Amino acid sequence: MLSKHLRCAAALVCVLFVVACATVQIDLPSVSESSSRDRMPGKIIWHDLLTNDLEGSKEFYGSLFGWEFESIGSDSGFSNDSVYTLIRHEGNLIGGMIDTVTLNGRDDISQWVVAMSVLDVDAAAAQFAADGGEVITAPTDLQRRGRLAVVRDAEGALLALLQTRDGDPVDSEPVVNEFLWDELWTSNIDKATSFYSNVTGMQADEWDVDHDQSSNATYRLLKAGETPRVGVMVNPLEGLNPVWVSYLRVESPADIAARSDALGGRVIVAAQARPLGGEVAFIAGPSGAGIALQTWPLEQKN
Repeated sequence: MLSKHLRCAAALVCVLFVVACATVQIDLPSVSESSSRDRMPGKIIWHDLLTNDLEGSKEFYGSLFGWEFESIGSDSGFSNDSVYTLIRHEGNLIGGMIDTVTLNGRDDISQWVVAMSVLDVDAAAAQFAADGGEVITAPTDLQRRGRLAVVRDAEGALLALLQTRDGDPVDSEPVVNEFLWDELWTSNIDKATSFYSNVTGMQADEWDVDHDQSSNATYRLLKAGETPRVGVMVNPLEGLNPVWVSYLRVESPADIAARSDALGGRVIVAAQARPLGGEVAFIAGPSGAGIALQTWPLEQKN
C-alpha cells in the first residue's frame, strides 16, 4: 500500500531527479521517436518506474513482457550509467526507470509515475496550485524531453506535467505487453473530475459500469473531444492513498500473475472479471511498485 511516508519519499526522488537533470543539463530523450508534432492535453504520454531494485526490475519486466532496457546514464550526462534506463518493447520506446539507490541512496521507495501532456506547463502548474494541488518541482527544461513539473493533485496523487518539445506520441491501437490505460484511484470522483478538467480542458463522461444494475458503481472518463484519455474511479483498495494506476495490455492476467511470484513480484489482486469488461489483475514488481494487467478489447456483460 502507498502510505503517506512513501508518497513523500516518491515525491522527494522525483524532485532530486529533476533537479539533477536541470543542474548539470541532463539531456533526456523525447518521449517518442515518432511524434505527432502536436500536444494532446490530458493524455498520459510517459511512464517512469522509481525502483530500488534496478536489476530485479529488469529481470521481472523483461521476463514477463519481453521488455528491453537501454541505460543512458553517462551518455546523457549522469555520473552513473544506472541512474536512468529507457524501456523498450520490440524496439518501441515505452517508458523509463530511475534507480533510486544510485540517485540518492533511497532503498525504501518504488512507484510508477505517469506524465500527463499539457499545452503550457507553467500555466498548468499554476492552475494546480490555485485549485488546491501542490507543485513539488517547478517547471524545468529537460532539453529534448521538453519542460516538466512534478505535482500532486488536490487529493494527493503524484504525477508529472509535461510540455513536450517535439510533440506527443501519436494515438495508436494498444499493443500486447505495452501500456494500455491509466486511471486515477481517488476518494472523491467529482472533485477529481473538476480538478483535471480545469487544468487540461478535458470533458467528463459517465461510463455505465454495471449493466445488470446489481450495484451503483461509478466510472468517469475524461475525454478530449470524443477521445477518452484517462479514467477516474473510487479507490478500490482499503488503505491505499489516491494514486495514478497504469494498466498493461496482456492476453491473460491470470497467467502473468501466476508467473510473477517466481520473479520476485507478488499478486495484490488476483485475476478476475471486471465490471467494465474483460479480465484484470493487479501485481507488484520486486521493488513493490504496483501495476495493473488488463485484457483488450473489453468484452462487456450484456
